[in-house]
Amino acid sequence: MGRARRRWRARADRLVDALPASWTAGPVKDNTDSETVLAHRRRVVGGVTVAGAGLLGVSLSTKPGSAQFYRLTSGVAATWVAGGLASGPLHLGWTRRRDEPLRRPLVTPVLIGVGAFGVFYACALVSRRIPVLNRAISGILRYAHQGSPRSVLLTTLANGAAEEVFFRGAVFAAASGRGPVRISTAVYALTTVATRNPALVLASIVMGSLFGLQRRATGGIQAPLLTHLVWSALMVRYLPPLFAPAEPARPEPKE
Repeated sequence: MGRARRRWRARADRLVDALPASWTAGPVKDNTDSETVLAHRRRVVGGVTVAGAGLLGVSLSTKPGSAQFYRLTSGVAATWVAGGLASGPLHLGWTRRRDEPLRRPLVTPVLIGVGAFGVFYACALVSRRIPVLNRAISGILRYAHQGSPRSVLLTTLANGAAEEVFFRGAVFAAASGRGPVRISTAVYALTTVATRNPALVLASIVMGSLFGLQRRATGGIQAPLLTHLVWSALMVRYLPPLFAPAEPARPEPKE
């Protein structure tokens, strides 16, 4: 019994040693802004959040697959990126393993994105049986069903990257010292309220919290950005078939 316990403990220790130090030895120190830069960030974040939320709400009120939809969603992405860059310096962040030098986060964020998709896919299987969630998710996925697959994917990835530049870049930095994970997630969720879709709001709370923790752990936006892109790409590829619109009944041939 003692020998088996020692073997399991040794395996657990090897697993812990393989994890990024940001999970096991505390976060990498984040960059800090001067009071002047911080005040500037907060002014930019306030204005851009209102403008971006309004544009997001309008974009998801347009006809799926239309030129207007793609123009507006591209405008939303451009707004987030412009706001993030205008707010001040943004940082990619670092991660490390025990007794190793700092390096850019790459593999772990990708794996987290895959894992997050797996959780959402399992939840989607359940959501199909809950009418309010089924309608909400179907309402969003109609843009995937009625649009060009390539255009939908590119639009989704562009907006996902842009959101990380703004929310985990500018907003997170602007909330420095005030609970940035909580505040950046709240702003992210409140912005999504403009879509009037409960499924999107719920997803923004869950994923916003995850992205915020990644931002805090690594000190930059690269980790949440990679996770967001992987998660979004898998969601766009594999979720729409679960909520495919019902085909109209075919009339029976007359005898």
